[in-house]
Amino acid sequence: MTESRQGPLWLLRILSAIVLAAIGGIHLFLIFHGVGGLLGTLFALNSIAAIVLAVGMLVLRGPWLRIATVLSLLFLIASLAALLLALTVGLFGITEVWSFTLVPETVIIEAIGIVVLGITSGATMRRARVA
Repeated sequence: MTESRQGPLWLLRILSAIVLAAIGGIHLFLIFHGVGGLLGTLFALNSIAAIVLAVGMLVLRGPWLRIATVLSLLFLIASLAALLLALTVGLFGITEVWSFTLVPETVIIEAIGIVVLGITSGATMRRARVA
């Protein structure tokens, strides 16, 4: 693959990793600032998954990269859906409010992340067909 064609994909991978790390960081921040119980456990799992996927975006190649991009996209969709459910009808007995710490910021970052990872997933799939 030529450097000119690898550059945009590498930039998308970096942006994807940044978004995933930000989501993991937000959930980790919330754990250290008093969120406990079932929600704290779910946040810990979310943080671990986000960081593992962020690292995967940077180090994986070939079919493993395609798997990581699709899993990352699905992860962010599920994370945003869980937050929106908690904000509306509740999820696992947990109801959330917009005024809670970092809720609006999380919705914005996850929505941006879904767009970025959607583009990254498309680019990695297209690259596989071209190669």
